Amino acid sequence: ASSSSTRWKTRQFRDRFAKEARVQGLKSRAAFKLLELNEKHRLFRKGNTVVDLGYAPGSWSQVAISRVSPGGRVVGIDIIPAQPPRGVSTIQGNFLSEEVQAEVRNYVRDQNLGRSRWNRQFVEQEEEEEGGEEVIEDTNYLERQSSSGTGVKNEIEDMGFGGEEAAVATEKMSQKERDERDGRVVDVVLSDMSAPWEQTSGFYIRSLTEPYSRMMNTSGVPFRDHAGSMDLCMAALQFCYDTLQAGGHFVCKFYQGAEDKALEKRLKRLFTKVHRDKPESSRSESKEAYFVALKRKPDATPEEVFAD
Repeated sequence: ASSSSTRWKTRQFRDRFAKEARVQGLKSRAAFKLLELNEKHRLFRKGNTVVDLGYAPGSWSQVAISRVSPGGRVVGIDIIPAQPPRGVSTIQGNFLSEEVQAEVRNYVRDQNLGRSRWNRQFVEQEEEEEGGEEVIEDTNYLERQSSSGTGVKNEIEDMGFGGEEAAVATEKMSQKERDERDGRVVDVVLSDMSAPWEQTSGFYIRSLTEPYSRMMNTSGVPFRDHAGSMDLCMAALQFCYDTLQAGGHFVCKFYQGAEDKALEKRLKRLFTKVHRDKPESSRSESKEAYFVALKRKPDATPEEVFAD
């Protein structure tokens, strides 16, 4: 083993959060960062849909599923193969790929996917109590995928509305109906992404159960880490714009540097409140920090949000 690998193992063994994670059966010490952020900002509610970008090894998904159950669902995406926590659905692929993002959007639009049958009954009961829409009867995956997110739009077309009449019908729609029509059905987006090292050795290691063997913490070059994290945060923000419903929340890890103020500005255009946070469980010597963006604004346009 290399000297840096040995130092990492020694530090993990002595670290109190790493020890506590082992005791509590958590996937990694990172769970305590999200637990602390949730304690402070109340990110999750039962029944929520959560998307966890860069979920491996799964500690954030583990926390999220425990907070949104019963009735909720968590979808994790990562380029690295890793065993998902119990109750979490995952998609392996590069999140920066348009095809993978389209797959995630199609998946979350179907309210039945990622939920157990008991959880689906919980959601139906909640919607009935709230006077929500009737739940679509269970069909096969391809049929649901082709029709998801278009129900309200099709209803308007079936009524024969067009032009100004369609605009009036849209105005009468609730914010929730508009969000569903546009595919914005996610309540919380989490991004703890880092770019993984290209694997050059250790191919015999079972990376499914030991994803850390493929994960990058930092490169040791501050500007490279900062620039890489800004790219990933911007990709996650674009995904938020496309999928997060009004009132939804976004948590994003970044490495501090010259460009994070510009990212914070964009976040403030899309969200009502934006906080910078460094949880106690984040190592003091690390440059990592988190943006916690709360309550997505319903009317922000992409031109406003992504303008330089």
